[in-house]
Amino acid sequence: MSDADMTIDPSDIDDSLISLNARKVIRRLNEAGYQAYLVGGGVRDLLLGLTPKDFDVATDALPDEVLELFRNSRAIGKRFKIVHVRFGREIIEVATFRAAAEPEQADSGLILSDNEYGTLKEDVERRDFTVNALYYDPEANVLHDEVGGLADLEARRLRLLGDPEARYREDPVRMLRAIRFAAKLDFDFDPETEQPIRRLAHLIQEIPPARLFEETLKLFMNGSGVECFERFRDYELFDWMFPAARQCAEDPESLRIMELALASTDRRINAEKSVTPAFVFAAFLWPPFVVEKATLVANGMPSSDASHEAANSVVAEQQSVISIPKRFTGMMRDIWQLQFRLPNRAGKRAAALAAHRRFRAAYDFLIIREDAGEDLDGLGQWWTDYQDASGEKQKDMANSLQIGGRGRGGGAGRRGGGGRGGGRGRGGGRGGGGGRGGGNKADGNRADGNSLGLNIDGNSADGNTLGGNSAGGNGGGQNRRRRKRGKRKPKEKPAGPPISGNV
Repeated sequence: MSDADMTIDPSDIDDSLISLNARKVIRRLNEAGYQAYLVGGGVRDLLLGLTPKDFDVATDALPDEVLELFRNSRAIGKRFKIVHVRFGREIIEVATFRAAAEPEQADSGLILSDNEYGTLKEDVERRDFTVNALYYDPEANVLHDEVGGLADLEARRLRLLGDPEARYREDPVRMLRAIRFAAKLDFDFDPETEQPIRRLAHLIQEIPPARLFEETLKLFMNGSGVECFERFRDYELFDWMFPAARQCAEDPESLRIMELALASTDRRINAEKSVTPAFVFAAFLWPPFVVEKATLVANGMPSSDASHEAANSVVAEQQSVISIPKRFTGMMRDIWQLQFRLPNRAGKRAAALAAHRRFRAAYDFLIIREDAGEDLDGLGQWWTDYQDASGEKQKDMANSLQIGGRGRGGGAGRRGGGGRGGGRGRGGGRGGGGGRGGGNKADGNRADGNSLGLNIDGNSADGNTLGGNSAGGNGGGQNRRRRKRGKRKPKEKPAGPPISGNV
C-alpha cells in the first residue's frame, strides 16, 4: 500500500450503494491480474452519502484485454477508447489509465487527440477536479488519493488539478463542468479554479455544437438547473452559448421566464417525472423570438409569416453554437406558435386547440409567462378552467366568447388570495411553490411544468400522452363524428401523430 492509499472506515461508504455489476467487473479484472478501481463521480458521491448515477472503472488493462474478459462489452470512442460492459440496462464504463504525455493540441490549447495509455499515477494527473480523482477498491476497501481530493471533499471545495488556465484551454467544457459540480454539490470554488473562467468563457465557441448540446443537457436537466443557470450567467458563459438571448436575459420579465421554466424542470426531475429540453430551450429563446417577430411585423410582414420567419432565424442562429436536434426544435416552434393561437379560442377553436399535440406544453408555457409578470388578461385562468370543465361546460365557455364575451380571458379572472400563490385551481399547488396547481387531470399526471410526457431522449413516458385529444376534463379534444353509412366522411386535417417514440 502506497502513501496515497488509505483504508476506509466501513461507516464512510454505504456498501449497499455500490453496484453489484461494478464489483463483478473489478473482481474479474483483479482475478486476471489487472489493477481496477472505481473512480470519478461515483466515488465522490459515495463519500458524500449520495447514490451514484453510474459507475466508472479505471484499470491498467488495455481496451482489447478488457474486451477479451467480457463478452457483453464493446469499445467506443475515437479521442480515447473506452469499453462499455453491459449488464441488462446497466452499463459499467471501463477506461484504461491515461498517460501524462503531451497530446495533439490546437493553437488555443484544445486537445485534438488523446489516446495514450499510462499508469495509475499518470491517470490521476489527467483528471479534472481533485474530488473526481479519488480511486476506490471496494474489494480491499482502500481509497487511493494522491491529490488531496478527500480533504477538498470534506471542505466542500472544488479545485481543478494543475494550472487552471491551461486545463480550461485543453478542454473548455471543464468550465461548464465546474459550474455544474459547484451548483449540484453546493461546493465553493477554489479561488485559483474560479479566477480564469470569465476571461476564458469565449473558448466555449471552440467546442463542437453537438457536444455542447450534450453538455447543456447535463447543466440544465440534472435537477439543479436553477442553481446552474445563476452561476452560468454570473460567469458570463450564457452570453457565449445563447448569443441570441444575450441582451434579452437582462430584461427582468424575460429572465423570470427562463428561471421559472428551469424551476419547473427541476421539480419534475426531482420527482422522477419525465422532462424535455425543448421546454427549456423554448424559454431561453422566447424573448429573442418575440423581438424578431415584432421587428418583422413592423416592417410589413403578415403576423403568421413573421412567426415562422422569426422562429427560423432564432433557431438557425442558436444551431451554430448548440446543435439542438430537430425533434426538439420542432417542439419549440409549436410551443411558440401556439402562444399566438391560444387567445383565439371562441366556438370550435377551443376544442381544436386543446386537441393539438403540443397543447399541454403550450398551456404550461402560457402559465409561466403570466407568472413571470406578463399581463394576458386572464387567458391562463380561462384555459385552466376550460380543462377542469365538463364537455358541455367547455362548449358553453367557448360559445360565450362568440356571443359577446371578452376575446382574451373570457372574464375568468384570477382566483385565490395573495397573488398567484393562491392557486390556479388544478390540484395541490403548482410545483410545491404555491402556484396554479399541478393536479391530476384526464391523463392521470398533469404535472407542474413542461408536461410534454417525454424523457430527455424524446421517448414517450409518464402517461402524458400528447397525441390526439390530450386536454383535460372531457378530453377537450375533437369528438369525431361517426361515418354514416353511404356517406363519405369529410377529409380532416390531422392534429398530428401521438408521441410514442422519438420525434
